[in-house]
Amino acid sequence: MPRSHASPLRIVSLAPSATSILCAIGAKRSLVGVTKWCADVAPVSGVPKLGDCWHLNSIDEILRLRPGLVIGSVPYKQETVAKLLERPLNFLAMNPRSLTDIDSDIRLLGGLTNRVAAAEGVIRRMRNDFKSIATQCRGKTRRVRVYSEAWSNPRISSPPWVAELVEIAGGHMVLPAGCTVTDEQVAAADPEIIVLAWAATGAKAKPQIAYQVEGWKNVAAIRNRRVHVIRDELVNTPALPLIRGARELAKLIAAARVAP
Repeated sequence: MPRSHASPLRIVSLAPSATSILCAIGAKRSLVGVTKWCADVAPVSGVPKLGDCWHLNSIDEILRLRPGLVIGSVPYKQETVAKLLERPLNFLAMNPRSLTDIDSDIRLLGGLTNRVAAAEGVIRRMRNDFKSIATQCRGKTRRVRVYSEAWSNPRISSPPWVAELVEIAGGHMVLPAGCTVTDEQVAAADPEIIVLAWAATGAKAKPQIAYQVEGWKNVAAIRNRRVHVIRDELVNTPALPLIRGARELAKLIAAARVAP
């Protein structure tokens, strides 16, 4: 339902991606509550901080903000979402898989906040930046084999949109994206680069753990000391931070391509 700019939809965002998108399309004034993680990707220092879709201290803290909409995104904790759905709240669940899905989420939030034109502008910006990065990486002699990891125990490969970013940046994701994988699968794929972007850790992933995996001694990335950390929010936030993530990937891939 269209809303006037004088009375914006009151939104509690439990998803950094949604918060990033809302701020990018000029709908920050709609935000009445966010998670502590949102400040890593959006200018929301003055907005009340709550839990997220994995952990909430109390549903009442959301109700006190009188939101017209609560937005969540993967990863969800079933019990947390169930508690939200038990209350008189409008809950929007976002679960993008691809860059196209992310475009759809931007359009959706643009429509909900009367920022349709601004949303299309953000989509164009992302597409243009990805196209520019892809153009710079096009025509290289070969694609570099990449394994990007979202978590180490259990070992989980990065989400599907990260595989798309790797392709844009001139590489190829050697294992299925967004899946649990084994040490043996990684070893058999023999990546030239291993990227650690562990969820909710910022830049705190530990390359030494990868170097200590017994079965990886002959993996090219291990032999050539090419295990790299990219800040979690730059590749795991399905919104504008992916532009910076793609640029970081392009730098790592370019360096691996020219290495002896």
